[in-house]
Amino acid sequence: QVQLVDSGGGLVQAGGSLRLSCTKSGRTFSTDVMAWFRQAPGKEREFVAAISETTGNSNYADSVKGRFTLSRDFATVYLQMNSLKPEDTAVYYCAARYSGTLSPYPSMYTYWGQGTQVTVSS
Repeated sequence: QVQLVDSGGGLVQAGGSLRLSCTKSGRTFSTDVMAWFRQAPGKEREFVAAISETTGNSNYADSVKGRFTLSRDFATVYLQMNSLKPEDTAVYYCAARYSGTLSPYPSMYTYWGQGTQVTVSS
């Protein structure tokens, strides 16, 4: 089993920055791909970014390219979010899957964090 704890959300003004963290525990070496998704009220969960812990390869949604950056440090994956916009407001979830592609589909991920709220005011 793998447990994910995500944190770092908060309230920030448009143009500001936040850094989200996702710390993995349990069978930490059993998963390879870590990702972030977000879900705004009344909307479906959408892909934000994903990274392979073994290769370092990453993938980003078009809506966040150039503004968000993934990094990793042992069992923690970080999502640095810059130039935040009101439309980035959502609950952000980290997720993990055993291996494979940097999939943008939530159904491909086995483990999920509890979510952290990000609110961007205009």
